[in-house]
Amino acid sequence: MPDKLFNLDDYFKRINYTGSRQASVETLKQLHLGHVMNIPFENLDVFAKKNISLELDDLFEKMVKNHRGGYCFEMNSLFAAVLTEMGFPVTRHLARVYHGGFDNSGKTHMVLLVETDGQQWVCDVGFGGNSLAAPLLFEEGLEQEHLGRTHRLMADPVYGYRVEFKTAAGFEPIYAFTLEGSCPADYLIANFYTSAYPESFFRQAQMCALVTATGKITYFDGNLKITDGEALTETTISGDAAIKDALKSYFGVELS
Repeated sequence: MPDKLFNLDDYFKRINYTGSRQASVETLKQLHLGHVMNIPFENLDVFAKKNISLELDDLFEKMVKNHRGGYCFEMNSLFAAVLTEMGFPVTRHLARVYHGGFDNSGKTHMVLLVETDGQQWVCDVGFGGNSLAAPLLFEEGLEQEHLGRTHRLMADPVYGYRVEFKTAAGFEPIYAFTLEGSCPADYLIANFYTSAYPESFFRQAQMCALVTATGKITYFDGNLKITDGEALTETTISGDAAIKDALKSYFGVELS
């Protein structure tokens, strides 16, 4: 049988990580940050109506070998495999994304819980909106700031636990998840829905996002936004050639 593509050395090179390989809180934080700053969240294959595989070597070839990004099921599946290989206990959970409420939101997001040094952390390298830059300590109500963005975890009487993001108006929910375990087939079903259902949000427009040390770069349906501290620059991009150039220049994504 051919050798598997998946290996830590290539992954570390992809995220510019040169730190310790010992499973610790500091290692987890640096890996999480390295991933979100070097592998972009993107739905470009979903938008192009391509099949989205969750097989580990397919994920590794796409995001590491071919320098692409992915969306939650791809990104967090790869990150979970890396952490598991390094000796971190990891569990995967399905989450409901907040859309003015949770009532009409299915479980279409993957989030990870990781244990290290006697603590549990929420890890998520695959959310394109107000995403986590670093792991979130599993402690209710604790406000945690990373790279200028503040999140917290709150118990929810109906939906388990909410991850919330702090805005000028206060904290707003991002998604909610429970501690119930999920089977691999659960993710195959959710991934198929988000990537193939005609009305899926990810089928409506091209999107790409990358965390930076001072903010974030996002592209959505012809609009490029660069947040640098308190400064925001917005640019409208039109035409296939210009869009391809922007994706390559700002996110390192080169489409064929």
